[in-house]
Amino acid sequence: MTKTILLIGTLDTKGAEYAYVRDLIVGRGHRTILLDAGVVGDPSFVPDISAAQVAEAGNSSLDALRMKADRGAALDVMTRGAANLAARLYAEHRFDGVLAMGGSGGTALGAAAMRVLPVGVPKLLLSTLASGDVQPFVGIKDVTMMYSVVDIAGLNRLSRRILANAVGAICGMVEQTVPVIADKPLIAATMFGVTTPCVNTLREQLERGGFEVLVFHATGSGGRSMESLIEAGFIAGVADVTTTEWCDELVGGVLSAGPHRLEAAACAAIPQVVSCGALDMVNFWAMETVPAQFRSRTLYQHSPDVTLMRTTPEECAKLGGIIAAKLNAAKGPTALFLPLRGVSAIDREGQPFHLPEADTVLFEALRSSVRPPVELIELDLHINDPAFAAAMAEKLLALMKKRGD
Repeated sequence: MTKTILLIGTLDTKGAEYAYVRDLIVGRGHRTILLDAGVVGDPSFVPDISAAQVAEAGNSSLDALRMKADRGAALDVMTRGAANLAARLYAEHRFDGVLAMGGSGGTALGAAAMRVLPVGVPKLLLSTLASGDVQPFVGIKDVTMMYSVVDIAGLNRLSRRILANAVGAICGMVEQTVPVIADKPLIAATMFGVTTPCVNTLREQLERGGFEVLVFHATGSGGRSMESLIEAGFIAGVADVTTTEWCDELVGGVLSAGPHRLEAAACAAIPQVVSCGALDMVNFWAMETVPAQFRSRTLYQHSPDVTLMRTTPEECAKLGGIIAAKLNAAKGPTALFLPLRGVSAIDREGQPFHLPEADTVLFEALRSSVRPPVELIELDLHINDPAFAAAMAEKLLALMKKRGD
């Protein structure tokens, strides 16, 4: 079946590359919509959407941008225009996937247009920046970034091969069909490596109960993705086992989900069960990247690239207050589970983060701060004990049943 791919680029500087890509896509039996976001000069061929149209969609005019001759301002306008047009075209069912390519400017522009599209829409960004930190471009959407190796500046033996690979990738994405299965209500769950046994057991029980479970890795982007899907109305219930991202937000680790974590489910009034998974740790990258002020703290090398730092009793007291405040604002049924024998795989007797006094402070802060109708459930179990996971699953299933899901 013929598909349509939206191509977003700057034809005044990369016309030959986009013509090459367009011809390869057409050669595979698909159509293209070519959006020109170039400002400096005129394209070598006529695009489907002109730079003037893009500038207008960005609340300016091409003439004004050329007269001002400010690259930063022009990029801002054209990025906004490209994003607005991408959203509009997709709402009109005009394309099936999107491909963009470029250096810093082209990457920022293409990524912005991709991030306004729903999860599941094929998105491929061929970029000179793809071998570094791509979080600013990907955000919480399923943007696939591919490293261009050489700059996207002309056609040569290597760039032709890489551009052809990019075409193959985006065409493969839009050609792919997903087998149709019966839709089930979605439950979101949060997991870390140190809470995996708990979440696996919980997930299996929820699936037996007739639900589909989306597991989010609590790495900052995972928490933000979950909150975004809850806000969008995709999620019927939440098993927020692993609230560790708040440790990084509070202390200054590298995996923070931001200050609004734990708010979406509360505002959406959907059933949620919440626990203290991995509140014993703050995340940093390799050991040598740990900030100097933390070098004397209890550190644990989780992997060559990830270092964990044990939270202190003082930090645990603050975490308890923050989490309780978020849950107290919940408009829907909420239960908070305390695993009194430890909150992670390395927070138990004989393990490096076993610090009972810190856990005690955490639990007491939660006990003293959480308010009805939030239900507080304390279990003399470790978070990874099967019975703890089963209790959380049973409670969520009961809340979902009571609500009629």
